[in-house]
Amino acid sequence: MPPLYFDRQNFFRGVYNHNISCRDSQLSNFLKKNFFSGGGFREGAGVHLKRAFGYPQVPLLDPFLLLDDFHSSNPEDYMAGFPSHPHRGIETVTYMLHGSVKHKDSIGNSGVIQDGDVQWMTAGSGIIHSEMPQEQKGVLRGFQLWVNLPASHKMMPPRYREVKQKQIPEILFDNDVKIKILCGEAA
Repeated sequence: MPPLYFDRQNFFRGVYNHNISCRDSQLSNFLKKNFFSGGGFREGAGVHLKRAFGYPQVPLLDPFLLLDDFHSSNPEDYMAGFPSHPHRGIETVTYMLHGSVKHKDSIGNSGVIQDGDVQWMTAGSGIIHSEMPQEQKGVLRGFQLWVNLPASHKMMPPRYREVKQKQIPEILFDNDVKIKILCGEAA
């Protein structure tokens, strides 16, 4: 798996600066108040999505910048897709739960991710790409996480990687809970 540039020190410093205690009720109330409002948005050329967190929460969650959930069974909500647009200084991680999306970028990469696949794009010094749904009918569902690159990596060459479902390690627990390892390793 490609490395995810996560700065734990800054993440936890942001949490501690907001005096979050470890008491479940206080943490739960804090999260409900500041995150996961699930507000509806239209992005790209009009794709309907819900944003779990975004710009207002960046000081608390850096390096995590944005988490979008896109899903609909109505093609009018998603077929317009995300035509060519730029990114710089971040990584985007897209996980498809159902349906397929075609990626094409300015450095010659292209591919299609489908059910259970991951698309990992490091924008680095800059890239222009498009993400276009391939479903003509039925459900399209997935999510995308934006991750801030550390200053030392912001100008690195852009790169792209598809990780197919069969390449993603899984851990199955006794109670039928399955965890997929999208980044890093599991002990």
